[in-house]
Parts: sequence; structure tokens; C-alpha cells
Amino acid sequence: MITIESKYDFPSALIERAVHVALTHQKESLDVNLSVVLTDNRRLHKLNLDYLGVDAPTDVLSFPASDSDPETGARYIGDILISVPYAAKGAEKAGHPLESELQLLVVHGVLHLLGHDHAEEEEKARMWKAQAEVMSRLGLSRVKIQDA
Repeated sequence: MITIESKYDFPSALIERAVHVALTHQKESLDVNLSVVLTDNRRLHKLNLDYLGVDAPTDVLSFPASDSDPETGARYIGDILISVPYAAKGAEKAGHPLESELQLLVVHGVLHLLGHDHAEEEEKARMWKAQAEVMSRLGLSRVKIQDA
């Protein structure tokens, strides 16, 4: 189950589809639980500072988990938080719609929840390849993470 919390008007179907395509691409069961929170720069700034020691807002943060629902046995894989204002700036800079940017950030977050990382070049190459393949399956092959 995908729990979506948002203070913005954004179609939940696009988020759910991005999650499902990423999970399927990674050969992960769709019977997992995760949450996606669409929020603001202030919240991401605080979380970025508290958890990563970075005193700045960011576009997306992922918090992996490995719990199971005691009633259903479904795995809880974690939380993805996205700053919509930060994503809007990224979309404008990249020249694509906000909806595409948010789907990219959801895919990026899901990959992190499933163990991908981009701290090292080899890891980054694997993650960017997986991300590009998922985005292609979503019909968004031109939408890519902009390197800072």
C-alpha cells in the first residue's frame, strides 16, 4: 500500500504509477508498504540538517525501513519526502513539467528505499541506469536528474 500525504494538489495516480513501475523494474513485490510525502522546502531543510548534517533544502529524501505489518506480513520499505517548491525549480531549470519532475523524484526515492545509492561513481552509474530505465517505462525517458 502506498500512503500519500500532500499539502499540494497533485494526482495520486501519477505517484502510484511511478512507485509501481519502479518496484516492478527492480523485481520487487508490489505487496509492500511505503509513504510518499509532498511537502515544502522548510520541512526538507530541517530533515536534511537533522539526518544528513546539510544546512540546506533539497528535492527528495528517502528513509529506508525494513519492518513488516504484523497483521498482513507486508513489508514496510520506508518513506520518501519531496519538496514540491524545490522540484518546481528543478523542473523549470530542466525544461519539463512539474509532474514529470515529481515522478522522477518518486522513482529516485523508491530506488533509494530498495538499496540504491549514488555516493560512489560505480553505485551512481547503476542507480542512474535503473532510474533511466524506469523513466523510459513511464514514457519519460527525457526526464533526468540534473547534476548539481
